[in-house]
Amino acid sequence: MHPLAPYTTLRLGGPATRLLTARTDADLVAAVRDADSRGEPVLLIGGGSNLLIADEGFDGTAVRIATQGTTLRGTTLELAAGEPWSDAVAATVRAGLAGIECLAGIPGSAGATPIQNVGAYGQEVSSTITDVLAYDRRTAETVTLPAAECAFSYRSSRFKEDPARYVVLRVRFALEDAGGLSAPLKYAETARALGVEPGERVPLDKASATVLGLRASKGMVLDEADHDTWSAGSFFTNPVLTAAEFAAFLDRVHDRLGPDTAPPAYPAEGERTKTSAAWLIDKAGFTKGYGTGPARISGKHTLALTNRGAATTDDLLTLAREVRDGVHAAFGVTLVNEPVMVGVRL
Repeated sequence: MHPLAPYTTLRLGGPATRLLTARTDADLVAAVRDADSRGEPVLLIGGGSNLLIADEGFDGTAVRIATQGTTLRGTTLELAAGEPWSDAVAATVRAGLAGIECLAGIPGSAGATPIQNVGAYGQEVSSTITDVLAYDRRTAETVTLPAAECAFSYRSSRFKEDPARYVVLRVRFALEDAGGLSAPLKYAETARALGVEPGERVPLDKASATVLGLRASKGMVLDEADHDTWSAGSFFTNPVLTAAEFAAFLDRVHDRLGPDTAPPAYPAEGERTKTSAAWLIDKAGFTKGYGTGPARISGKHTLALTNRGAATTDDLLTLAREVRDGVHAAFGVTLVNEPVMVGVRL
């Protein structure tokens, strides 16, 4: 049996029956193809930053994706799936290319970014990805999927909706040469920290450094010595509500917090409204540092559920369910987990 917890940022989960490390695209395809031919379950592990594995472990083959390769040609960036994402962002900033600078400091590997449609501080990878090279386990062929065929949406994609079909091998991005300036800032907190208005551009290195500082202040930059960073980042996605759902939510907010309380609200696709999971958690009574056991809410950010060093997956799930159920009881909104669950359910 092969321990998997060390390969996750939560440091949780039991062992796998088999563990392989793929250092080339060919190795990765061969490992998956071999397991598929034997009818053996496969677990793909990149940076492990969005993974929650059962305490019982994984009865099958776990494949660590350690492929390497970063290529910049003009404004086109190609990344192997195993490339550390944070390193890739830093490389584009040094090259003076805009488009992913506000995604600095996000842990994990490049191959995971299209799966989750990774986003933060006003940027999502779907706005710069041009295509994804993947192994299609259904047809046993390597395919190139243009961005238009990836079905990107908020924290989701074709790859996430059908996780047993595709193995991401490489991701290509189209960036912008804006003379050393960032893309227009979309996130109010980032703009405020930089002393500019949303929509303005700033030097790339300042945008990236500011985002890194904001993330670190919330425990969202990995630090072995800081248990507030022993997490999967944001454990819940921000709820996206229909008009009727949002109206009912507002009624609950006003009943609980008073008629003058205005919860965070942002326009979303399909005439829906996105609100803040962190706000909901806090207002439902689950404040920073909540909990007394080995799994607690981060002392820096209510969206991060953390392992204080001796937690189990069951400990973390118990806390997650308490938060989910408490938010629903308070506001009628059901939070949805962002991390991929392996052998467990919320």
